[in-house]
Amino acid sequence: MKRIATIVALIALPLFGFADESTPNEAPKEAPEAKTWVTEHSARVGGKNIDYTVTAGTMLMKDKEDKPIALFGYTAYVAKGGNRNERPIMFAYNGGPGSASIWLHMGVLGPQRAIVTDAGWSENGPYKRVNNEFSIIDEVDLVMIDPVGTGFSKPVGEGKGEDFWGVDQDIKSVSEFIVQYLTENKRWASPKYILGESYGGIRSGGVAYYLLNNHMVALNGVILVSPFMEFATGFAGMGIDLPHVMFLPTFASTANYHGALKEKHADLPAFMAEVADFALNVYAPALLKGNKLAADERREVIARLSEYTGLSEDYWDRANLRIDEGRFNQELSRETGIVIGRVDSRFSGNMINRLGESMNYDPMTTSIGPGYLAAFMDYYQNDLNVSDVGNYTVFGNVFLAWDWSHAQPDLQGFKLPMPNTAIDLEHTMKQNPSMRVLVQQGYYDLATPHLATEYFVDHLNISEALRSNIEIAYYEAGHMMYIHEPSLKKYKDDLARFIRAGR
Repeated sequence: MKRIATIVALIALPLFGFADESTPNEAPKEAPEAKTWVTEHSARVGGKNIDYTVTAGTMLMKDKEDKPIALFGYTAYVAKGGNRNERPIMFAYNGGPGSASIWLHMGVLGPQRAIVTDAGWSENGPYKRVNNEFSIIDEVDLVMIDPVGTGFSKPVGEGKGEDFWGVDQDIKSVSEFIVQYLTENKRWASPKYILGESYGGIRSGGVAYYLLNNHMVALNGVILVSPFMEFATGFAGMGIDLPHVMFLPTFASTANYHGALKEKHADLPAFMAEVADFALNVYAPALLKGNKLAADERREVIARLSEYTGLSEDYWDRANLRIDEGRFNQELSRETGIVIGRVDSRFSGNMINRLGESMNYDPMTTSIGPGYLAAFMDYYQNDLNVSDVGNYTVFGNVFLAWDWSHAQPDLQGFKLPMPNTAIDLEHTMKQNPSMRVLVQQGYYDLATPHLATEYFVDHLNISEALRSNIEIAYYEAGHMMYIHEPSLKKYKDDLARFIRAGR
């Protein structure tokens, strides 16, 4: 778990944290109170003017005994006019676990967009934001959610961190927030969607199932953006062969992008299909044979691995045919002192330790993170008039405290230590056959590689009729594909078309 925590630290630099409020002889605390700021706005989105109301702040959550347990932070965009029952509502969040929703909020979904440099270093100010013509608020009312431990969300009253910081705890709390929002805002009749990025995939699979089976909320659709769905396929280097197979095509796309291959492949989808075929039909069987792999077969596999990744045959041989993304990103351009990005492998930066065996930081995060945060804070304070932003938490330090066990719906309550909510999604699709799924995935994503996404989709045990409810959209960008402007436009077109098809 130490290595996994290190990986998360590379993409989850704590920028803000909660202060320790405990003091000796502390006076009795006042009852927690939700705060909201409501403003009116108009924006040009999707070729038309949208008038809308924004509510930013927190919602007080209570337990079954009506005792406060959490303040849940959110930002809601509701269009004016029209039939509220007919207008879709979408609940969206990022992942982590422990990430606030500013990335989706200021990157693609909200009406304001942070300006950053794609695949390069952004300027250090003045930071800029613009009207986001690619926002989804022309199609849906949007509620951006910050799970407990992120944003303004925190345990209060009877609530404790462990009540929220775990796979099943998180699924329950986010689901309960959605239900309470629907009730307080009279949106039960509206078409309902959830959208999650990265770890938001694990959350979404569970939330879709929890909502249906605990609250009789049937979703119209689930949108999975660069989804992390199965723990076992997401982390290479843990003694499990499967993740190494899943990462290989993205190693190849990355090496191709950075000119590390002998031949430049212009048709990226075709190249990815070629490498995936090798990964599944040659590389995977070779790994499964272990020490029984014949010497000549081993040499052939090593030669192909070198050909597709740009790393030397000697390196692959010494690594016993298995490397993780941290080692790959450090090794690919070691001679020039350049480290490659993980969240978006098109990014690169100066290597901290040229003798190191794994990357020390992610160039993408340090490049775009300050611009995203500055744009969000400026927007919240100056446009939404939120007066208290000092304790906004971008990345909550909850990963090491996270309870990774999950009670899959097919195991009668037994908890597995390595979660897989693709099973939850599968059960939900069988029970709610009208629910549709859109998967949006980048080719340069070394946080949640595209072959792992295809693997989970291909292994859903559902009928062909239900399988037709799933659509996968690919982008020539990374984890946050909307940083890349051509992908940003395609992202909006794909998402809008998906929403309209459900009407």
